[in-house]
Amino acid sequence: MTSLLANDQNSLVWWSWVGDHTHDIWQRTVQHFQLTVFAVVVGLLISSAFAALALRYRWTYGPILSFSNVLYTIPSLASFGFLIPITHLGFKTAEIGLVSYTLLILIRNIVTSIDGVPDAVKEAADGMGYTRWRRFFGVDLRLATPGIVAGVRIACVTTVGLVTVTALVGEGGYGNFILDGINRDFSTPIVVGTVCSIALAISLDISFVVIERLLTPWAHRARASK
Repeated sequence: MTSLLANDQNSLVWWSWVGDHTHDIWQRTVQHFQLTVFAVVVGLLISSAFAALALRYRWTYGPILSFSNVLYTIPSLASFGFLIPITHLGFKTAEIGLVSYTLLILIRNIVTSIDGVPDAVKEAADGMGYTRWRRFFGVDLRLATPGIVAGVRIACVTTVGLVTVTALVGEGGYGNFILDGINRDFSTPIVVGTVCSIALAISLDISFVVIERLLTPWAHRARASK
């Protein structure tokens, strides 16, 4: 038994620590997932509004994209450091930062995907008597769905990585394990936090591939017939 314990302590991962912290790992998994989903959903709602504005008034697209690009290029630590004196530590600060990083990806993908709908398809819908809004929701938005889902997929995977940084503001999910391991010079929680973050990102990425296939079965049938 002493020999096994010594081997455990000398290894990169203490499996006994993992076994004793399964409840904590599950709690951090739930928190990481919730922070990610909340940020992407709110980011998608805000991005949809900005994209609708840009599609309606084309001159606004440049300023909107420039603003979202500025937010995206701000380093995460600098962003959270700026927010803490205003919104303090906690969920609000974490989510404001996370949402801001989704906007550039989502706005650009939404506008580009809708602009990518062929003019011939739009003209055919108009010729069939579709009103502007009916065509948008029934034709344009439907054909743009694969591109939009791809944007949400990228934003989601990116956010999973950024959530770990929010451990510095009192949230963080798996980032709490990484921060704890760094503070104690203890490799096990660092490895656990890192591996779990990667596993969650891969799981969400695969989930969005399935979602995209379910939402756009005609696109895959068309590719298979070629």
